[in-house]
Amino acid sequence: MPFGRSGVEEKKEFVELASKQGVNRRELCRRFGISPSTGYQLMGRYECEGDAGLAERSRRPQHSPRRTEAMVEAKILELRDEAHWGARKIADVLSRELEREVKRSTVHAILRRNGRIDPGESDKHTAWTRFEHEQPNDLWQMDFMGPITTARGQYDPLTIIDDHSRFNVCLRACMNQRTETVQTVLTEVFRRYGLPWRMTMDNGSPWGDDGLVLLTKLTAWLIRLGVGVSHSRPYHPQTQGKDERLHRTIRQELTNHVSCSDGEHLQSAFDVFQHRYNYRRPHESLDMQRPADRYRPSSRSMPKILLPIEYGPGSLTRQVDAHGKIRFRGHRLRVGKGCSGMIVGLRPSVEEQVEVYFCHQQIALIDMTDRDDPRIIRATRSRSRGLVNRR
Repeated sequence: MPFGRSGVEEKKEFVELASKQGVNRRELCRRFGISPSTGYQLMGRYECEGDAGLAERSRRPQHSPRRTEAMVEAKILELRDEAHWGARKIADVLSRELEREVKRSTVHAILRRNGRIDPGESDKHTAWTRFEHEQPNDLWQMDFMGPITTARGQYDPLTIIDDHSRFNVCLRACMNQRTETVQTVLTEVFRRYGLPWRMTMDNGSPWGDDGLVLLTKLTAWLIRLGVGVSHSRPYHPQTQGKDERLHRTIRQELTNHVSCSDGEHLQSAFDVFQHRYNYRRPHESLDMQRPADRYRPSSRSMPKILLPIEYGPGSLTRQVDAHGKIRFRGHRLRVGKGCSGMIVGLRPSVEEQVEVYFCHQQIALIDMTDRDDPRIIRATRSRSRGLVNRR
């Protein structure tokens, strides 16, 4: 019968018998249940190595030309541990950086072999129909991500993403969500990347309104810079979908895996993530391009001083008082404390409708016949005092 996996004694017996003079070695091989080539191989090993040559050897090839070299495998595991990407992104990044093809199936096999894949994880993704603006800086989406707690305090990450390229122009660990804090951060961002044509944000502080306030101090400042301002529909986060998706990526690839001691440590981690996200990480909605492949800075620079507020011919102008209101046709209209002390433009249109502008942007369309519009504080008539405004 053939040798077993531990048949060293049988092999030794075979080679000793085969070494005898006058022995028919082929017949001996048949009796031991091995091929002549195996028999001659054993005799050769025994002659060169002695008993060690008879030990069971791995059938694994000593050289595998198709096996991924150790350097590439190490890079695959490093990227997985660092960025927590799937096989598709890792394969795309390494193919670009190594300037040769690294197959997705190879990456997946290495991750699985090294225990880097959760059994419930899937590398398949649903294809979504997406809308995006045609050029970089046509629209930026801005939002706070949600508080992150460190060992020494809580921080509010402010994020801004370019709609066309998904380029992350801002990821800042803020101490709070105050107007002054956000304005300082935006000033730095505008000085580096230039001004977008429009920014969209939700209805929360410090840029949101409560249905009555048309402008906040922050949105008024943006409009004066020449940036259009828009808000998402209440309770409709899909309007801010790209920024919301960025928040999910930050959690999946960073904050779920890293604990920071303080704000400086958190910002350092944000900086590393932001560079990797913009310049190294392929984006599936961009056909595996990186955001940096599609982004370019705006040609509109941050002005050193704000230009005077001017309105064209045919516009009526009113100065906004300290309460954020103006007088018009005997009534008072709320336009927001954000532009207190500044001038707004009014353009009466058909059917008692009034378009309200601040700089280049229309901030309201008010129907003066609407008795229930809370923005209109109507004058009341008193028998003894004439017209009196209700507060």
